[in-house]
Amino acid sequence: MTVVIGSREPAQLFYPIDLQRWSAAGADVHVTVDVADRAWTGAVGTATALIERLAEPHDLAFVCGPELMMTTGARALIASGTPSERLYVSLERNMHCGIGHCGRCQLGPHLLCRDGAVVRWSHVAALLEVRGR
Repeated sequence: MTVVIGSREPAQLFYPIDLQRWSAAGADVHVTVDVADRAWTGAVGTATALIERLAEPHDLAFVCGPELMMTTGARALIASGTPSERLYVSLERNMHCGIGHCGRCQLGPHLLCRDGAVVRWSHVAALLEVRGR
């Protein structure tokens, strides 16, 4: 298992104890920050740049974060050989009604509150690409 996690600065890093535990259990854990402080000894840069540098294919991948980061990360994973049908993104939206009635969580034909927020990349890649144009 490979875990890539990034944060803006070391103090904002999520789950530091879990990351240490996962690493000790054999997971390949990669941590990066956008801006390092004097005490930081790890990688500096974005999580997506780290994924690009690793260039490792994976049988299954999950990506969560801001949509632009997920899109860039998904492209990097696919370029490294991860199959798009085995790549999932977490598309959290501002969900209001929770039953697919109001449409606030709509992404193309998907109502994320009803259909689920974790979606196969191959089902939503084209929908997410529209936003960047």
